[in-house]
Amino acid sequence: MERLVTQLNYRLNEGGGEAFYELGLTDDGVPLGLTEEEASESLRIMEEITGRLGAKFIIVRKERASRGHVYELLIRRTLDVPPIQVSVALLGNVDAGKSTLKGVLVSGSLDDGDGLAMSQVARYLHELKYRRSSSISYHILGFDDSGESVNDRLRSYDEAEIYLKSSKVITLIDLAGHERYLRTTLKGVMGSLPDYAALVVAANAGPIGSFKEHLGISVVLGIPVFVVITKVDMTPEDILRRSLDSVINVLKLPGVNKVPLVVRDEKDCALAARNIPHGRIAPIFLVSNVTGEGLNLLRRFLNMLPQRMNWAERQEGEFICYVDDKFNVPGVGLVLSGLVESGLISAGQRALLGPFDDGSFRTVRVKSIQVNRVSVDRASAGQFATFAITNADYDEVRKGMVLLDIDSRPKAVRSFRARIRVLHHPTTIRVGYEPVIHLKTIRQSAKLVEASKPYLRTGDLAEATFRFILRPEYVTLGSSFVFREGRTKGIGEVVAIVE
Repeated sequence: MERLVTQLNYRLNEGGGEAFYELGLTDDGVPLGLTEEEASESLRIMEEITGRLGAKFIIVRKERASRGHVYELLIRRTLDVPPIQVSVALLGNVDAGKSTLKGVLVSGSLDDGDGLAMSQVARYLHELKYRRSSSISYHILGFDDSGESVNDRLRSYDEAEIYLKSSKVITLIDLAGHERYLRTTLKGVMGSLPDYAALVVAANAGPIGSFKEHLGISVVLGIPVFVVITKVDMTPEDILRRSLDSVINVLKLPGVNKVPLVVRDEKDCALAARNIPHGRIAPIFLVSNVTGEGLNLLRRFLNMLPQRMNWAERQEGEFICYVDDKFNVPGVGLVLSGLVESGLISAGQRALLGPFDDGSFRTVRVKSIQVNRVSVDRASAGQFATFAITNADYDEVRKGMVLLDIDSRPKAVRSFRARIRVLHHPTTIRVGYEPVIHLKTIRQSAKLVEASKPYLRTGDLAEATFRFILRPEYVTLGSSFVFREGRTKGIGEVVAIVE
């Protein structure tokens, strides 16, 4: 028993508080199965093991085997504070139903077909008026240790209450779908480090507009994707079939190379969740936000989604948080928000903020911290947090700045060398080209001052040196970025800092 407890504890630590277990396999992995009596005894032992570790399990799949059944279990540690966190970016073309889907999931109530669900999550009046998201919004979907949605049990969306009552929290990041707001979408993807991307498609329209572009961004950044086809209640069967076939064909294209899996039942959910972190399988869900069709399968899948980032390992590093937004709160002062990418920080500690326009970094004090509107003593890697700070004014702070460990020795970067790939350009790129660089939450124009090739075309690989035009930024080796200008797009990785 002690050996089994030690083994499970290792697996839970490795999985960030969660682990999949299969009962009924031989030592060499053959699915032999368990008889009813063996299964009953095995599950009793699992209850004892998980009880010792402050964890619980649910059976997510049961398959017939040669001499009984094979059971797949999802085990989750329930005594952990904070809860397990997984982030999902909602991408897709405008009018696909991303905000409506998020509204239905987090409010626990269905849409009325006339914008009710979107009104629950919209940030601005013009988004409600035109039924079109133009900003990045974050909402959470919580699950208890039995895998049930916490949101469904509340009268209204209360972020703090959901966070406190959940053993697992899914952060849904709603990104703008219209091409006009691509810069906002890129900021959300680059700055939020999402574990997964949900590509939302309207069944009556199919994969049109920015769908392929958003899929391409996810693929080149290595973000596993799944597809949610909405509006199945209002789409004729032949049109739905055509849209589904179109999505499958796009997922199979060279360069994308996904294995589509249309999720029809709970067994498919478990199979999809278990394998999606590898990035090859692309689950497809068919849902209606009005009738509720398919939503239970989607919720079950979200509950089983494993953490992709090893945040426990990242907590060992120096504290770093790129500023995603800023607020001037009456009685509190300047408040900054962002994802803690590494390390941890406690309320009352000092940190470095910068770079300011002159390239300097300034010592500030973190007065208080909130995570999902809950006041906490500290924030650690993997959490979206807000920090009330001193010694800086609202007008001199901008998005793209960074909060760093007080003992770090940061340097503002004006120029850097990168390994780049041109994803699309109608003609050629050469020295003097000035794209917009999207790196973390940084968004600034930069000039191409040197390249390993005199001319760059679609598909070309090269090394290039960029120089920020307006001000220096905090850039580190190995950081991925996207550059764009008009319909031109490319990706890159920082390989050297140029003095």
